[in-house]
Amino acid sequence: MNILLVGAGLSGAVIGRRLAEAGHAVTIVESRDHVAGNCHTERDTDTGVMVHIYGPHIFHTDDEGVWEYVNRFATFMPYKNRVKTTSGGQVFSLPINLHTINQFYGKTLRPDEARAFIEEQADTSIEDPQTFEDQALRFVGPDLYDAFFKGYTIKQWGVQPSELPASILKRLPVRFNYDDNYFFHKFQGMPEDGYTAMVERILDHPGIEVQLNTRFTRAMGEGYDHVFYAGPLDGYFDYELGRLGYRTLDFERFTYDGDYQGCAVMNYGEQSVPYTRITEHKHFAPWETHDGSVCYREFSRECAPEDIPYYPIRQVREKALLADYVALAEQTRRVTFVGRLGTYRYLDMDVTIREAMTAAETFLEKGAETPAFVAAPL
Repeated sequence: MNILLVGAGLSGAVIGRRLAEAGHAVTIVESRDHVAGNCHTERDTDTGVMVHIYGPHIFHTDDEGVWEYVNRFATFMPYKNRVKTTSGGQVFSLPINLHTINQFYGKTLRPDEARAFIEEQADTSIEDPQTFEDQALRFVGPDLYDAFFKGYTIKQWGVQPSELPASILKRLPVRFNYDDNYFFHKFQGMPEDGYTAMVERILDHPGIEVQLNTRFTRAMGEGYDHVFYAGPLDGYFDYELGRLGYRTLDFERFTYDGDYQGCAVMNYGEQSVPYTRITEHKHFAPWETHDGSVCYREFSRECAPEDIPYYPIRQVREKALLADYVALAEQTRRVTFVGRLGTYRYLDMDVTIREAMTAAETFLEKGAETPAFVAAPL
């Protein structure tokens, strides 16, 4: 069969590779001038630093099959994400751990003491937290909430924390030990040569043709047996029902002769600081040595039509509109919607890869009967 894939990011590359290995002819169209989507990396010519062009991407997973897959195409170097945050003129570790608690309150609590102390700070009258703010107040209390979460959240999402669901904060743990590893996952690392080199290797198959600088139109799909679409779900239908809401990021890039902040990620929790964080990219490759440094200040705002969409908002209005687009998609023949944009969900890289692997295997099993969504967006 002749297969068209829209988007040369992780979804398109993984699906394309599997179908090409199964003997199908695969064409991938990509609107940008490079592969790898938002995890695109390239070396800065002046400093030699490997830069995450669209912001940092850190690979972490408990999915052993996905870990084995990416290691087929890249050498992964050990990397632990250790995030710091500046608040009130001090630098703290995130997620909140025993060191953060003791430093913030000027105490020397043991784990059991800290657990009891935080419970005293918490608003125990909130029995069933429904909002981000409720969740924070219930589990860490007003002081830690104000210092680390409130201002950052307002900047990141553009709304008050009381308007966001509690589920957003449930992903942020509180630890009563000194572990400052941001992620819990068994497998963590960074590809030695960057993500773009990894995706290029996945795409390196004689059955795959990649066309860069090519914007997809629905008419393109008419000459193919099946289309896998990893672009914006509403964009496939020319936004005929309206646009789904996203947050986007602006990056203020600057260089520094030396080590600017001593860590890869420094958050700024106070609303008075206009950016959410500064990332220093040479620290994402600690096995390398560079005299100079490349840094990004990140600013979050509402996504306009010409912007790159990053974070789906998925509030009440968006969920209702999403349901309407899902209904349209399910009436569309020979098209499967995949990936972060195609399913309007925030996905980590490992989940994106796993769902792409599932989509490819489903197509090999069902062919033209492959559903519009292998992973349900609702």
